[in-house]
Amino acid sequence: MSYLRVSVTDRCDFRCTYCMAENMTFLPKKDVLSLEELEAITAAFIRKGVKKVRLTGGEPLVRKGIMELINSLGRYIDSGELQELTLTSNGSQLEKYAKDLYAAGMRRINVSMDTLDPHMFKLITRWGDLDKVMRGLDAAQEAGLKIKLNAVAVKGVNDHELDRMVEWAGAREMDLTFIETMPMGTIDELRSEKFLSLETIKQQLSENWTLESTDYKTGGPADYVTVKETGQKLGFITPLSHNFCESCNRVRLTCTGMLYMCLGQNDNADLKEVIRSEGGLEKLDAAIDEAIGRKPKGHDFVIDRKHDNKPAVARHMSVTGG
Repeated sequence: MSYLRVSVTDRCDFRCTYCMAENMTFLPKKDVLSLEELEAITAAFIRKGVKKVRLTGGEPLVRKGIMELINSLGRYIDSGELQELTLTSNGSQLEKYAKDLYAAGMRRINVSMDTLDPHMFKLITRWGDLDKVMRGLDAAQEAGLKIKLNAVAVKGVNDHELDRMVEWAGAREMDLTFIETMPMGTIDELRSEKFLSLETIKQQLSENWTLESTDYKTGGPADYVTVKETGQKLGFITPLSHNFCESCNRVRLTCTGMLYMCLGQNDNADLKEVIRSEGGLEKLDAAIDEAIGRKPKGHDFVIDRKHDNKPAVARHMSVTGG
């Protein structure tokens, strides 16, 4: 296990239809780890050999004081103990933070963007502004950050423009990953009516693009090809149509201090209780070791009409971290 994803907040300035209900109830401050606690737990994982840390949310850049945490973790890049510090963002705050992220040691980031159409972007995100995200992408590239776009493929929403997204990302020298929607948390629509298998999408894209096999890996779950015409990587994350669990090398820490060994299962360890109790680093280390020993070999994701009102896990992706 060499890869830790840390959700620094459950809050977000978007309300993407496949991720959240529009009227979300967010966690009270007392239930959320402080920046100091997040750093202490992350440091414990780094001592145990974690080489890659990804900050997620919600939207991580809306967390007050977030650059304090990022700058602190950046010191592990400087020391060589951490090979990569990165984050997943919706892009809304990149215009403000891009230069600071680069200065802290980040060299690449993921940006979630499901459409290039301003009207559809507003419908998907409810509260988002595509122009603001585009300015953020410009700022990030100008700062020197390499960008990979993530797009959730949703039937009847963006399936008609996936070719256009491949072309646009290639022209901007950005890699692109398509993701199947995941059954996490209760939302305001039926997932079975929106689910789109990426096996089908890959076949459709191959009619217009030359998709070349590659052994490229980032440590995440995506299966990559190279688009010959653009030279950029195209990834596919398929938790339902093709289980990727055999290659999983990561665990997830929520903003509440719950450690989840699998995105698609409920087994967890409460590290907040540990870090707020007496016992110090030794007790924290022991709790982490015990939890990692329970890491499962597979998840329980399924989407069909029988499960529309029963997501595989009750927590939203915004709580767990993408």
